[in-house]
Amino acid sequence: QLQLAESGGGLVQPGGSLRLSCVASGQTSSIGAMGWFRQAPGKDREFVVAISWRGGPTYDKDSMKERFVISRDNRKNTAYLQMNNLRPEDTAVYFCAAAEEWSSPHAATSYRYWGQGTQVTVSS
Repeated sequence: QLQLAESGGGLVQPGGSLRLSCVASGQTSSIGAMGWFRQAPGKDREFVVAISWRGGPTYDKDSMKERFVISRDNRKNTAYLQMNNLRPEDTAVYFCAAAEEWSSPHAATSYRYWGQGTQVTVSS
């Protein structure tokens, strides 16, 4: 089994930045990819960005790729989401997820493991 724990959310003003972290524990050798999704109130869960865990590509949603950047530290079993120039419409619960393979990384159904989420609120 694999457990994921997000942190780093909070309240930020428009134009500000936040860095989210997702720490994996347990059977970390099974990680093939990690992704970030978000869900705003009353909306469906939305893909943000994903990264291959064993080296190689990232996959960004076009509308976010200039502001949201994913990175990883394999030694720490941690994925990061750097969010810049935040907007009120970025307000959501942000979830990290882990998959055993790099396959259709934009699809939530590709991920077997999910964290509990961390709230990000962008407001003045």
